[in-house]
Amino acid sequence: MDYIHANYPQHLIRHQFYLTDEQFNAAISYIDTHHEEVESEYQIVLRQAEEIQDYWKEQNKERIAHISKLPPKPEYLSAWKKLQARKTKRAAIIQ
Repeated sequence: MDYIHANYPQHLIRHQFYLTDEQFNAAISYIDTHHEEVESEYQIVLRQAEEIQDYWKEQNKERIAHISKLPPKPEYLSAWKKLQARKTKRAAIIQ
């Protein structure tokens, strides 16, 4: 349904799910025939996915904050210093 709502071309949807023309046409026919039911279930799935994503964002908030405060690994120190210098330079330009 995400692809249909995003107006993806039919051939791309078929390719994404490895569907034959017959399988795709059967699915579209079902969706057209049961549009209200399919759309209602699709909205439920979207809400559930959002709730799950929000749950895990909250669960990981402290861990991500902790990780962001850790010093870089020695093998990444050079790259980390360059990144920090670029961030500082970019912040100065923006202000």
